[in-house]
Amino acid sequence: MYQINTKPPVYDPVAIQPMRDELTFVGFKEMLTPEVVESNLSQMDDETKLVFINSVCGCSAGSARPGVTLALQNNKIPHKLYTSFAGNDRDSVDLIREKYLSQYASSSPAIAIVKNNQTIFHMGRHEIVGKSPEEISKILTDVFNSIDGKEGPSINSENYNQLVHAISCGSKIPRYNN
Repeated sequence: MYQINTKPPVYDPVAIQPMRDELTFVGFKEMLTPEVVESNLSQMDDETKLVFINSVCGCSAGSARPGVTLALQNNKIPHKLYTSFAGNDRDSVDLIREKYLSQYASSSPAIAIVKNNQTIFHMGRHEIVGKSPEEISKILTDVFNSIDGKEGPSINSENYNQLVHAISCGSKIPRYNN
């Protein structure tokens, strides 16, 4: 049995909430505990699960979040959408990295697709930095079109057009002081 959230958050939860909201608005479910990670990702159900490790980094996550949300406007998307926040959902992110991304360098942000307990796609920070949201979206939609999934988009275009992206420099995000 896991202990729930044994590591305290690094960033002020209020300050990062817009970065969380950006993803939940388009249909991501948050994995706040290791138990939820295990429950969602370990299923042998033939479903594709998009996993986004969110981060405060303005240079990478500031492009990755808009890129992944744009990709979810595609007519084919993964079956399920999950996210955990590096620095705050620390136990969850540790488990994702240990169990599903151990063959990759630790990265935040990171985008992965998991199917039947195996990672079938990974895009780390070094593959994200310097790319525009449109370039990231193109890479992801190409992957989405090549895997099993469901009919997209994740939300209708009218709602998507209301989405506000949270782009800020990570160095400006306050640390959490309990």
